[in-house]
Amino acid sequence: MSTATVRESAIEQLRRKLDPNEYALIRQEWIIHSKAEDARDIAGLMSTLTDDCVYTLVTTGEEWHGKEGATRFYTELLSAFPDIHFDLQNIVIGPQGVFEEARVTATHKGQWLKAQPTGKRLAWNVVIFFPWDAEKKKFKGERVYSDLNEGTLR
Repeated sequence: MSTATVRESAIEQLRRKLDPNEYALIRQEWIIHSKAEDARDIAGLMSTLTDDCVYTLVTTGEEWHGKEGATRFYTELLSAFPDIHFDLQNIVIGPQGVFEEARVTATHKGQWLKAQPTGKRLAWNVVIFFPWDAEKKKFKGERVYSDLNEGTLR
């Protein structure tokens, strides 16, 4: 995507008006998503996403596409960190979607990306953007910014 296109998209997002009903729906979908994640409920997670969703780990460039990819993302994440816990620090909800900041703790028990399990108890920070699709009334995926890296996993 060109710089001009990215800028135009950002300006378009800034111009979006906040509709109280849409805000309530975005908030409710995030709550459903969050509860499903805590319950390890993949079907519940997928119910909050568009069919063409994209999951991106911004710091590594890894991506998972569509609900099949999102299912793989969660299956791999929850297998690698079966006791993962997100301690919500901040949340911002608007017509563009949801930003959440969390402190994450988990034990590394399975392969995550290219890192073999270490058995270590880890803690890291994430900021996750859940972009909202106003037409489909679902999230278009997640863009995850994290300070978890290969060095942390060793």
